Amino acid sequence: MTTIDSIYQEMQRIAPLALAESWDNPGLLVDCGGGASRILVTLDITPEVVEEAARKGCQLIVSHHPVIFSPLKKLSGQDVAFQLVKNGISAICMHTNLDAAEGGVNEVLASIFGMREMEAFAEGCGRVGAIEEIAVPELARKAQQELAARCNQPKNGPAVQVKFADAGRPVKRLAVISGAGGSLFEDALAQGADCLLTGEANHHHAIDAKRLGLSLIAAGHYATEFPVTAAVAEKLRGAFPALEVLVSEDARDPYSYL
Repeated sequence: MTTIDSIYQEMQRIAPLALAESWDNPGLLVDCGGGASRILVTLDITPEVVEEAARKGCQLIVSHHPVIFSPLKKLSGQDVAFQLVKNGISAICMHTNLDAAEGGVNEVLASIFGMREMEAFAEGCGRVGAIEEIAVPELARKAQQELAARCNQPKNGPAVQVKFADAGRPVKRLAVISGAGGSLFEDALAQGADCLLTGEANHHHAIDAKRLGLSLIAAGHYATEFPVTAAVAEKLRGAFPALEVLVSEDARDPYSYL
């Protein structure tokens, strides 16, 4: 078996902890000790994902979102951390450090749109660069198609819902930042971007971005981040050939869409 610690050390090479935001809580958050012969990579650790890991004989889950974020004052059977320990499953969670890392969440997202001459922005978290010229509605449709192909499908409804605010000019320079990045529209504009593609953006972000001449595409928190799971799994397979690395099939966007 491969030790949990050696996998954790490799994950720190993939996503150095020094890249994490000060408010974040990445790391080996549940350590049941021992080793692993099979691990599961996912975006979130939910009860369904814990059940999947246990069913598939995984001793470790590697996730993007931390399974423990706020301080725990008590534990019960409904808590996912409790469920992990009960099943003897450890958890490594790499969050904002994986967002910012080379080959991490945002570089995977940027590559989906063929970004060239990629640069970091928003304190290293996002990516901005040149893409083939495309109209905003076409880019939004491409985001829906490409991200849906990389995400687990819901039982009902579309896999990815995309909304956009079109400032009226084609996109030649695109900024991407996964998750809840709508508030960073001014950072994207300062980098000369024509459009910011993110997971979540609110009503006022769209109004202000469009007023300033920046188009905005919101493609969903889950959809803009889940594609990194395949990239992380591939890196771990390369580092540990004897380790069986699975990507979660039961992870889902928590929202259902009409």
